[in-house]
Amino acid sequence: MNDTVQSLFIPRGIRLLAAGAALALACLGTPALAKAPHAAARSSAHANPYFRTTASTTEGSVRIGGKTIHYHAVAGMIIVHAAGWNDATDSYGPGQPPPGKPKKVQPEASMFFVAYFKDGAKADQRPITFLYNGGPGSSTVWLHMGGFGPVRVVTNDHTHTPPAPYELVNNQYSLLNSTDLVFIDAPGTGYSRIRGTDAVRHFYGADQDVHAFSRFIMKFLSRYHRWNSPKYLLGESYGTPRSAALINVLETHDNTDFNGVILLSQILNYNDSTGLAQYDPGLGLPYELALPSMTATAWYHHKLPGGQPPLKPLLTKVEHFAMTRYAQALREGSQLSPAEFSAVAAKLHEYTGLPVSYIEKAKLRIDGGRFEHELLAGQDETTGRLDTRFSGPSLNPLSERAEYDPQAAAISSAYVSAFNAYVHSALHYGKGMKYLPEIPLWRTWNYSHRPPGTSFSFPQALNVMPDLANAMKYDPDLKIMLNGGYFDLATPFYQGIYEMEHLPMPRKLQANIQYDYYRTGHMIYVHLPALKKLQANITAFIDSTDRLH
Repeated sequence: MNDTVQSLFIPRGIRLLAAGAALALACLGTPALAKAPHAAARSSAHANPYFRTTASTTEGSVRIGGKTIHYHAVAGMIIVHAAGWNDATDSYGPGQPPPGKPKKVQPEASMFFVAYFKDGAKADQRPITFLYNGGPGSSTVWLHMGGFGPVRVVTNDHTHTPPAPYELVNNQYSLLNSTDLVFIDAPGTGYSRIRGTDAVRHFYGADQDVHAFSRFIMKFLSRYHRWNSPKYLLGESYGTPRSAALINVLETHDNTDFNGVILLSQILNYNDSTGLAQYDPGLGLPYELALPSMTATAWYHHKLPGGQPPLKPLLTKVEHFAMTRYAQALREGSQLSPAEFSAVAAKLHEYTGLPVSYIEKAKLRIDGGRFEHELLAGQDETTGRLDTRFSGPSLNPLSERAEYDPQAAAISSAYVSAFNAYVHSALHYGKGMKYLPEIPLWRTWNYSHRPPGTSFSFPQALNVMPDLANAMKYDPDLKIMLNGGYFDLATPFYQGIYEMEHLPMPRKLQANIQYDYYRTGHMIYVHLPALKKLQANITAFIDSTDRLH
């Protein structure tokens, strides 16, 4: 997978672990943290530290909506084994190991988590939400430190955040007002690791990843006695296809119904991405679905030739154009009349701000990487992909596509540095260990997937729309909440709408889907007004689906 496709699915690109992680607890402001550390070691002190099931429990409090919530935080590991291991033969599949061969080692993954439990709440009367970022290959430091944990790192809204020291503050937008929280790092990321015979093949793939997360959740529910709690999944970016496949496994295989699935910056079908469409000249849909996000971006940067009309009515008009006249033009290809070709190019200029000559040279097909590079080319700047409100100097003004993401460059150091300081000082975990905010799995990840009702895997681009539809048919009470940012070119907001409207399920189940959109990008929570609205919307969603209200 190339660099353009990489930026579709990795929530942000970490280039280095920034120095300056020696963040004082005094920076935490109002939260009262780390009163009484306690460790419950279940394995030898000489064991691999990444595979010890030691847990550290601390106490803290957070102010949300003028109320103080006291909680205890648990940072620890849960070990899961790969799917299909045969204990009788110490191998995968039937048969005995070949004579004389060394004994194989069972593949396993340690999955690091931080859980926050509200003090004094009864388990069966308190919702619990499992949260994770995506990548594939990303840890969950982003949702933890920027979105919904009890403390939040302060970053600039749409410009580069200066280097350390960074400020951690009480997160008044944490979801602890409505649910207990479990932040999970995928195998190989954060403090999570994999080991054993052929472990890479058995964990680094779409279906393998879902198996690991389902085993983690089953073990967590047993360890912390949460089987009878209202339960939710919350995934961002690649965490959304993970959620779609995972909820189907949890519901149909593990016989465990969930109350809801919360999706942030959705992509369920990789065939809908412009990063792949550039290699399939006959595929027009990805360009149609990305066009409204390009319009929103040009609107934000004042590049539309018609000025700045109200955003939402404008996007409605562009969505209609994209799915009608633009779609027809792309379908006709070389059969499109010269007059209509010129007319559609002029309309694309009106909706993107790009020069007509450039649009015509691109044969009406502008992918995300080209748009990011060209929109502000006159200023020698590149827009972000994850959040197109961000911009930065173009690394190569003569290149065809954007060569980096200014948003990732702007905020990643703050998140990584702040988390390392927080986990060591406040949660009393991880000293002497290396936290990996992301690992480069997008090139080697196995995207093959076996949809429900089939006996074989599809090796082409991942599509889990059938999985989500199957889970919703299996459990007609399951509710889905889709959240997206208008300024997101990694997972365009209109793509999420299109995917949901085309789920293969009875029409009446569409009423189980809730849509919410924000004037921000891929990481909705980096823009404080959007984070405030997001917290309120998720809180209302949980309150309406947990059956306790």
